[in-house]
Amino acid sequence: MERLFLFIYQYRAFFTFLVLQVICLLLLVNNNQYQSAAFFNSSNALVASINRTSQNFRDFFSLRETNQQLAEENAMLRRQLEQKKQSIYSLSVREIQDPEIVNRFDFVSARVTNNGVDLFKNHLTLNKGKKHGIQPGMAVVSAQGIVGKVKSVSDNFSVVTTLLNIDVLTSVQLKRTSHFATAKWNGQNPDYVDLLYLPRHVQPIKGDTVVTSGYNAVYPEGLLVGTVEKVSLKDEALFYDITLKLSQDFRSLTYLAVIKSNLKVEIDSLENTLNTR
Repeated sequence: MERLFLFIYQYRAFFTFLVLQVICLLLLVNNNQYQSAAFFNSSNALVASINRTSQNFRDFFSLRETNQQLAEENAMLRRQLEQKKQSIYSLSVREIQDPEIVNRFDFVSARVTNNGVDLFKNHLTLNKGKKHGIQPGMAVVSAQGIVGKVKSVSDNFSVVTTLLNIDVLTSVQLKRTSHFATAKWNGQNPDYVDLLYLPRHVQPIKGDTVVTSGYNAVYPEGLLVGTVEKVSLKDEALFYDITLKLSQDFRSLTYLAVIKSNLKVEIDSLENTLNTR
């Protein structure tokens, strides 16, 4: 404290000058209209710039929370959309509005905590598990398209087998022609999968959209899978050789939605009964 007083005393003339300058500026601003307007405009611009910078920092540090809120909102909107689709379908075939049919699918938002695209059998990990209602066999999707299926769960985490797995076969549909096929990854480029078993009488073209077929209880019908990138047909072949570009970039997965099929147990039980006969 003694050094501080000594410093002020040694530079007392300079500090006195600064105080007098501030007083002069205040008198100038308060007693002159032009200087007053210029000062307040400049100060407002400076304050606005500081506030904008501060808000940008606050927005940056709240991105995780914002993304989580958006992911939960997307899950809710997906649920409402699927319920609407089921209601319209029920009306079109004159079915009773059974809540179990209308609410066939439910959606749970989750964040990716680990991901891989470099193996022949790739998996990712989500930060939701049994406590959040997730079970093995549930489908996982993003805003860009389907991602995979839950393989195993713990209380707080889930492991998902993605489409980038050479053992995964996904029933899909060529949207333009309504013909069914199977999507399978060949273990090479994570941006592309093969489209199998599309018969030669169909005429696929580059750019055709491929969606889920709904031929299982996992994925709802009509979810985006990708677009046709390359088409070829050998002379004696029964099926096309088609390369499908995935709509989802598996290198940039962050927030996903886990789809709970409320009728999956009933469908699987019925199909298993038929298989055992």
